Amino acid sequence: MLSLTNIIVTLSCTLGYAVAYSGDITYYTPGLGSCGWTNSESDKVVALSPAQYAEDPDACGKTIQIHLDNKTTTAKVVDKCPSCASGSIDVSPTVFQDVAPLTVGRLKIEWDYAT
Repeated sequence: MLSLTNIIVTLSCTLGYAVAYSGDITYYTPGLGSCGWTNSESDKVVALSPAQYAEDPDACGKTIQIHLDNKTTTAKVVDKCPSCASGSIDVSPTVFQDVAPLTVGRLKIEWDYAT
C-alpha cells in the first residue's frame, strides 16, 4: 500500500513540478522594483504578493515557474505586488503573453520556485 508521501512524490515526478502556490496572474508595467533593479515590459519578471515576498528574504533574483494548463513559463523575482493576495503574482506583459493574450487580464494559475 502506498503512503500519501509516496503518492505525492510520484505525482510530483510525473508532472515534472511540485505546485507550491496558486492564485491570480495579472500584468503590470515594470520599472524600479522592490529588489532595486529597473526592468521593462519586455523582461521576464514577476512581482510577488506581500506574503510570499516576506516569506523568503532571498526571493529577489530567484526564478519561478508559472503553470497554466499545458503551458509553463518562467520569470525572475524583481518586485513586490502590494495589491496581490497571497499566492497571486503580477508579471511583465511578456510573461503574461507566454500563457494568455493580454486582453484576458486575469487568470488562475499555479506557480513554484524553479529548481
